[in-house]
Amino acid sequence: MQRRNFIKNISLGGAAAAVAGGQSLSAYASTKKAGETFNLDYAPHFGMFKGHAGDDLMDQLKFMADQGFRSLEDNGLLGRPIEVQNKIGEQLEKLGMRMGVFVIDAGDNWKISLTTGKKEFVDTFVKVCKDSVEAAKRVNAKWATVVPGFFERNLPIGVQTGNVIEALKRGTEILEPHGLTMVLEPLSDTPELFLRTSDQTYAICKAVGSSSCKILYDIYHMQKNEGNLIFNMDKCWEEIAYIQIGDNPGRKEPGTGEINYLNVFKHIDSKGFKGILGMEHGNALPGKEGEQALIAAYRKADQFK
Repeated sequence: MQRRNFIKNISLGGAAAAVAGGQSLSAYASTKKAGETFNLDYAPHFGMFKGHAGDDLMDQLKFMADQGFRSLEDNGLLGRPIEVQNKIGEQLEKLGMRMGVFVIDAGDNWKISLTTGKKEFVDTFVKVCKDSVEAAKRVNAKWATVVPGFFERNLPIGVQTGNVIEALKRGTEILEPHGLTMVLEPLSDTPELFLRTSDQTYAICKAVGSSSCKILYDIYHMQKNEGNLIFNMDKCWEEIAYIQIGDNPGRKEPGTGEINYLNVFKHIDSKGFKGILGMEHGNALPGKEGEQALIAAYRKADQFK
């Protein structure tokens, strides 16, 4: 599965996947007016508001800004033509928005298995890091996602970890001079992936020892893999540079699953977090109704002040 195609492939569900497990849309009533910015900096992705904004990416960005969102997340940025990257960067600047993560991806980054230590994988990773620096300049990006690849059953875990650390050091040598930070993301998509927990990622970041190698703490994945969200977030906080959102089960907007996002967002805010929280999830309901419900869900979860 190509990670950059995740958002395109994720199921949008249907009317049966009602917001908050069947709650009415009125349950998301907010005291804030439409268009006001949020307390935290949530970043939608392209396609999330096509019902309102249509297919044009610039129109989608304008709609996001009009709803009070201040950032964009675009996993597939590297796969876009350079002229489109430039347009995205220009529109973000015009709207006063920030760029969230894109993926350091050579087509299917899970197959660049840095755990193996194989030269061809490391060379590819280094090349894509160089390409990522140029793409980041076009959109003023500061963070890019890295997934080290699959767990290798024929190699001891310590050897795999060492291979990953050495490859990431090569990457940081390229990224650090340009102010671009790779954020390592532990995932729950398949148990075959090497990186799965926040403490494992924390240890690797400490070993790499660079300001350009930090943690992407995806709340959805971490709820599935380890739970105890606030405790684990606190223990790894000094290495967390980026956060992503998705409720569980279902990987939809806050309020559709078991995670108490009001408390989680309140805690993140109390830590003084000024970074971006990427909305890497699908819409629980289709069409304009689903988009309105999603925005209202964020208004509700953001009411911690």
